Amino acid sequence: MSKDYLSAPPRQFTSFLLAQVGAHAASRFAERLLPLGFLPHHAGILRMIATSPGLSQQELAKRLGIFASRLVAILDEMEKRDLLERRASENDRRVYALQLTQQGHEALREIAQVARQHQTDLCACLSEEETAKLTELLNRIAAQEGLQPGVHPGYARLAASPKTESGAA
Repeated sequence: MSKDYLSAPPRQFTSFLLAQVGAHAASRFAERLLPLGFLPHHAGILRMIATSPGLSQQELAKRLGIFASRLVAILDEMEKRDLLERRASENDRRVYALQLTQQGHEALREIAQVARQHQTDLCACLSEEETAKLTELLNRIAAQEGLQPGVHPGYARLAASPKTESGAA
């Protein structure tokens, strides 16, 4: 390991700053959602269903990178809260098509308001132009790293391991 790396202050490393600000932003967003009764994964799922009405459970699990059986438990909870409903697919009756309910759309509007305020607060020290440039640069890095647009890598933590999924220890 380079001596320069060991002696340089962490704030000189872009990767450290991205991780530091990203972890802080994710934590603060989660805190802001709690009064609404949501966790960040609820927000992402609601947004994804809203932008792709009729999405199947299997396709949603694939996009999020989590096991379908783990997603079912989350969707069950959200359905009990009347945020979404499962309908038989018009193309394949073996598949459920996901739709937001009126309450789900209202929840998504509240979440969007929280998200806008979160971004405003997080970027308060930047001008509009600087915020737009930062967004552009971060999008380029995300694309370079092969990150799925609109999908937080934190969904991977929701996924059970294949061993757990099959019931093996």
